[in-house]
Amino acid sequence: MNRDILRTLSLKGDHNIRVAILDGPVDIAHPCFQGADLTVLPTLAPTAARSDGFMSAHGTHVASIIFGQPETSVPGIAPQCRGLIVPIFSDDRRRITQLDLARGIERAVNAGAHIINISGGELTDFGEADGWLENAVSLCRQNNVLLVAAAGNNGCDCLHVPAALPAVLAVGAMDDHGHPLDFSNWGSTYEQQGILAPGEDILGAKPGGGTERLSGTSFATPIVSGVAALLLSEQVRRGETPDPQKVRQLLLQSALPCDDDAPEQARRCLAGRLNVSGAFTLLKGGNMSEELATASFPSVEASCGCNGGLVAAEPTTNSGSMPALSVSSFAGASPATMEAAGPLDEPQPLPSPAQPLTQMPAQPLPSPAQPLTQMPAQPLPFPAQPLTQMPAQPLTQMPAPTQTLSMTTNQVTPSQAPSELANSQFAYVLGTLGYDFGTEARRDTFKQLMPPFDFAGNMVPANPYDARQMVDYLGNNISEARSLIWTVNIELTPVYAIDPTGPFASSTYHALQELLSGQIQAEDNEEYVERVSIPGVLTNRSVKLFSGQVVPVVEPQSTRGLYGWKVNGLVNAALEAVRAEGGDAGEARIRQTLDGFLNRIYYDLRNLGTTSQDRALNFAVTNAFQAAQTFSQSVAAGMELDSVTVEKSPFCRLDSDCWDIKLKFFDPENNRRAKKIYRFTIDVSDLVPVTMGEVRSWSSSY
Repeated sequence: MNRDILRTLSLKGDHNIRVAILDGPVDIAHPCFQGADLTVLPTLAPTAARSDGFMSAHGTHVASIIFGQPETSVPGIAPQCRGLIVPIFSDDRRRITQLDLARGIERAVNAGAHIINISGGELTDFGEADGWLENAVSLCRQNNVLLVAAAGNNGCDCLHVPAALPAVLAVGAMDDHGHPLDFSNWGSTYEQQGILAPGEDILGAKPGGGTERLSGTSFATPIVSGVAALLLSEQVRRGETPDPQKVRQLLLQSALPCDDDAPEQARRCLAGRLNVSGAFTLLKGGNMSEELATASFPSVEASCGCNGGLVAAEPTTNSGSMPALSVSSFAGASPATMEAAGPLDEPQPLPSPAQPLTQMPAQPLPSPAQPLTQMPAQPLPFPAQPLTQMPAQPLTQMPAPTQTLSMTTNQVTPSQAPSELANSQFAYVLGTLGYDFGTEARRDTFKQLMPPFDFAGNMVPANPYDARQMVDYLGNNISEARSLIWTVNIELTPVYAIDPTGPFASSTYHALQELLSGQIQAEDNEEYVERVSIPGVLTNRSVKLFSGQVVPVVEPQSTRGLYGWKVNGLVNAALEAVRAEGGDAGEARIRQTLDGFLNRIYYDLRNLGTTSQDRALNFAVTNAFQAAQTFSQSVAAGMELDSVTVEKSPFCRLDSDCWDIKLKFFDPENNRRAKKIYRFTIDVSDLVPVTMGEVRSWSSSY
């Protein structure tokens, strides 16, 4: 049976390998973690585990399967690897948005994770996901980070995200005999990127001390993550560079088929069953021998508390078992939410979401942005619909909300969630400016203080939600700007709260009021502001909005780098650049090209602005004056933007962080014409990025 193979091989993991657990709070004081190298990263969820908390039990159980120390009640699979605990679920809030999950993934990537374990997900129709989550998964692929996610416990041919997204390794659950468990999901996508692992009666730690056995894909997932960590550790031992994507391929390639005598199981077997021996054989350059191909799965009982062969499957939850992440839709119009589902006693039907699981458009695509003027240029516009109310009180660390968003949103339910947010870092965010009151009392206070409004010759009571009235009121009472919660919104979804601090806070509030004023102008007005760019420090603080949504706080350090995009001025600047080159491109063409450039960044490539490449990308579009002059020749020649890419620059100053932005233009009327490529380098090592050197350009046939 080749039992206890992991212990026989004396594999405990390498300290250089980092595994992130995105789940509920983890009781790191549990005896099984004594001696483990665990770091709790601050997030929007509480980090302290509760002995009676459902998600605390889930997160602690999942973490112990990997990091439980030898000779303790729960010996883990990779106890010597480093753990990053990233709580995303809380005991009083089992649902999170896909945006919040994306934040957690980015946090783990920025902290240096090689593997990210997500024992949860959201049920979807076709494996579709919100743009935020897709971007976060793409970030993992770009940085060679392996994302391992539970396939779900619905017992149907159905898909969960992120498990069904490209480059993710999905994990289903099987029993001691290698048979798929009834509740474990399956599907054509999982057949290409999923494996089964033990998911029945898995031993794990219990908050407050003690152990328990739970079932579910939630607990099969960390078994696969632990084995992947050991394979990466073996690469380090052999003097190789850890390659998580190669390990993913080895696990899929070595997977063993299910019982041929049970055809009904074939479609539920995913790509096969976890085969530790085969994966290590392939890693060392060997071939899958006939013996390995037919042998029973090696037991990992001593390492993960399983009772049988190495297979991963979604648990049919026993009493006390943890739920897998599933998705549902809220009534209203807000971001997707992950929700922790309770144990499933029998397969659940696949619900059809209230609407497609995609980020809901906030409003029609805006017309091209105007030239970017350094903030205090104009007030920020008020959103097309009332902003979600923000807390009236000063921005202080707030607990995770106990209620879900009132707006319509896709929801993901966690199998279990990680803990805190990571250390403070720079952020460079693109969006629109908004404000909130936080409480009804604060809103009513503004209503009483604001003067009546002259509407068509009639004086009507003040409306604090009317951005025009708020702009006028703040213009005469700028000190009241501190009583609002200012937000950066992307498609009407608040993603950050803005809290100006330091000696330049007063100037920053003036700048915010001016930007808001610009946002409410007519689109043909020279002072109209389409978007704003906000540089700041991403803190470990969060604030709870009136809707119940919790967002992290960004602190601008001064007005430096605060910009408003002025479309009309940018078009005029581009026209002048084209005419200077002897071109005859008209205003309509210029506006169309700039519209494609700016909206491509804002909509197709939208991001949270915290990773180096995202900050470089956002600064590139903010620095649109240079861009307009750069591609003026291409615009004059009738070319349009084809793609925007961001690559790590091979040339950079010492202790700097430089990225090359490449803009590719093509001729929509002649596909045989050579494409024009422009490249410029941006250094993002400071709070406000800076462009280095001159823009270079060349022609290319592809």
